Amino acid sequence: MFDIPEVPQIFPLAAILFNFLFLLVAIPIEAYVLNTRLKFDKRTSAFYGISINVFSNVIGWIIFFFVEPALLPKMKSELITFVFFNRLQTPGIQTLLILTAFIIFFGTFIVKYALLRVLLISLSEFKKAPPEPQIIQRRNSRFASKGKWQNTNIVTTILIANALSYSLVAIILFVRSVNT
Repeated sequence: MFDIPEVPQIFPLAAILFNFLFLLVAIPIEAYVLNTRLKFDKRTSAFYGISINVFSNVIGWIIFFFVEPALLPKMKSELITFVFFNRLQTPGIQTLLILTAFIIFFGTFIVKYALLRVLLISLSEFKKAPPEPQIIQRRNSRFASKGKWQNTNIVTTILIANALSYSLVAIILFVRSVNT
């Protein structure tokens, strides 16, 4: 009735370990940026850093496993060669690789921003009593401008954190490619 999936003969252990290494590098950097820019305490920054990185990583792998079967056979071969042997076969593939890297960067940025907003909304406490009716309009205008500022601050913070972590990952990949 149900087919049991076969265990692959070749296991991409290096890719899994490098993914774990990238998480170990990205989480502290992004937690530090969240701590300094959004003024969270260290524990909260670490929690948000771990949460958005692990969830965005899982979402990225899910998207990868949905997109991979739709690739052309030549692209699949190129992907397998790159993952297992760390080299590219086709000389013109670098342009596509750079375009894919930009798409992944901005896609990850959007996912991390959405995840942080969901976490902030779901974990915030709403214990404040409603304000008096006279002051509502004045406070609403202050809260609206503060909300816009905070929203911009979150976008900028996530963009900076994502850029720093991706830069460090790129440096690690460069060092890896130089050493091999």
